[in-house]
This record gives sequence, structure tokens and C-alpha cells, in this order.
Amino acid sequence: MLFNFPGSHLGCTERGNDTKISEFLILGFSEEPQWQPLLFGLFLSMYLITVFGNLLLILAVSSDSHLHTPMYFFLSNLSFVDICFTSTTIPKMLLSIQTQSSVITYEGCISQMYFFILFAGLDIFLLTMMAYDRYVAICHPLHYMIIINPQLCGILVLVSWITNILYSLIHSLMIVRLSFNRVEIPHFFCELNQMVQLSCSDTFLNNLLIYFGTGLLGGGTLAGIFYSYFKIVSSICGMSSAQGKFKAFSTCASHLSAVSLFYCTSISVYLSSAATPSSHSGAAASVMYTVVTPMLNPFIYSLRNKDIKGALKRFIGVETIKGLIGQG
Repeated sequence: MLFNFPGSHLGCTERGNDTKISEFLILGFSEEPQWQPLLFGLFLSMYLITVFGNLLLILAVSSDSHLHTPMYFFLSNLSFVDICFTSTTIPKMLLSIQTQSSVITYEGCISQMYFFILFAGLDIFLLTMMAYDRYVAICHPLHYMIIINPQLCGILVLVSWITNILYSLIHSLMIVRLSFNRVEIPHFFCELNQMVQLSCSDTFLNNLLIYFGTGLLGGGTLAGIFYSYFKIVSSICGMSSAQGKFKAFSTCASHLSAVSLFYCTSISVYLSSAATPSSHSGAAASVMYTVVTPMLNPFIYSLRNKDIKGALKRFIGVETIKGLIGQG
């Protein structure tokens, strides 16, 4: 994404604006009336699939004692975060389409941006934890239960929450100090970089924090994932049995697919925004990792996973039986 780095904005007083803006206009994808019903139906469908798909995965894992393992603990947390991630943006967009109003209050915009950064960061951290879990399971199978113990899993999730809460809070406080004399956000939610570009204040510190956060948190977690899979591939290549290689690879294939989908779509957003800044193309590209990826994750982790499919069948079967008994 393109940043005005270092602070290249003119002063707000130089542009004749000393008043505090109380609301923003989220331009979304299209202002054409004929497209609104289609957009509403499309995003409502994707949102419902995301919520029910991830919720069903959480219930299946929690109801089956065989799945009370570190890998599925992280997966349940990922599903919960994905529900929150999409709920940060999509309900507001659906409400705007339904009411034909693109207005969002200043406080609402800051809150939406805060929670979006929070859950996006948690997504990245959880994917990194899952990569480490697969690395230990494949490269150190005899010590897996000793290394990846329940206490460590709880600490890793707790640290990721604390880190991302503080990181999101810092970004929000840095935005609050800015002044604005433009209110149109060319996106379907209050996206951090768009907010910085709208400001008429000096945004040097904001851009510095964005670069620092992207490099340290984004780059650091991605490096951890790359390292884990480098060691996994090296370990698999050293196996003599073809069946052993296939079994080892199949245990991390779903996670690798989810990681590839998330990072590839995120990079596509970066490239799209860099090529055509402040346009609807960036918003359209953002749909891939903000909506499509959380929607597909339950399918990625369940379609090729016998344990998950078995747990889902048992859970749905038990609930069906309970329903029939209740009716009787």
C-alpha cells in the first residue's frame, strides 16, 4: 500500500479546516442502486456461511474428547477469531446497504478499525502457532506432548491476545491525534491506511508505526511459518517410507492451504492498492482475506480431515436425536 511517508500532508489550518469531523462516509463497492440488492445478498450469504461454518467447527471440536489436543485447540481459537474478524466489518456494511446510508460516526470508525487490527493480528499469530505445532509434531514426535502442553498453548494464546490488544490500541490512539478535512473512505470499512491517507495532519509517526508493525509482527510471524515448514519439508524428505511421507504431509496440508490463502490474498491487496491507491479495487481485493478466507477455513480444515468429519457427523447426529426426542 502506498503511504505518504514521511508526513507529506499539508497542515489542516492551511486547508482552512479547524473543525473536528464527527462522521465519515464509507463509499463501499458501488453507489449504483441496481447493484445494492446483489451486494447485500452476496455478502449476507458469505457472512452466514462464515459464522455457521466456524461455529459448527468449534462445537464439533468441543463436543469430541478425541479432539481435545493442541492442534484442535488452536483451530477452535482460529474459528472464533474468524467469526469476530468478519463481524467487525460485514454487519455494518449490510446495514449501510439496507438503510442506504454510508455514514459511520467518528467513534464507530475508530472502534471498527481497532477491532479489525486486533482480529487480523490474532489470525496471523494463530496461524504461526499452528505452524509451530505441526513442526513439533512432525520433527519431534516423541517429545510432542511434553513440548506442546496445555500450559504452553494457553500462554501462547494469552500472549497473542495481549500483544494484539496493545498493538491495536496504539494504532487507534495514533489515529485519534490526527485531524481530517476529508470524510470519504474509498473502502467498505474503516481501514487503517485509508484513514492515514485521509488525514491533513503530519502522518510521519503513523506511517513509521505501520512499517514497524508490518515488519516486526507480520514479517516475524511469516518468518516463523517459513522456518517451521522448511524444517518440516526437510524432515519429510528424510523419511524412508512413502506412506510415512504421505501421512506427515497430510497432517499439515490443511494448515498450509489456509496460510497460503491468507497471505496470498493479503499480498494481492497490497499490490492492488499500490497500483491504484484510493480506488475501489483495493476494497474489492480486501474481500478475499477479510471475507473469503474466514469463510473457506472450515471447509479447508474439515474436507480432508477424517477426525473433523467424524466429529461433525457425531455432533450433528446427537443434536438430531435430541431434537427428535424433544419433539416426541
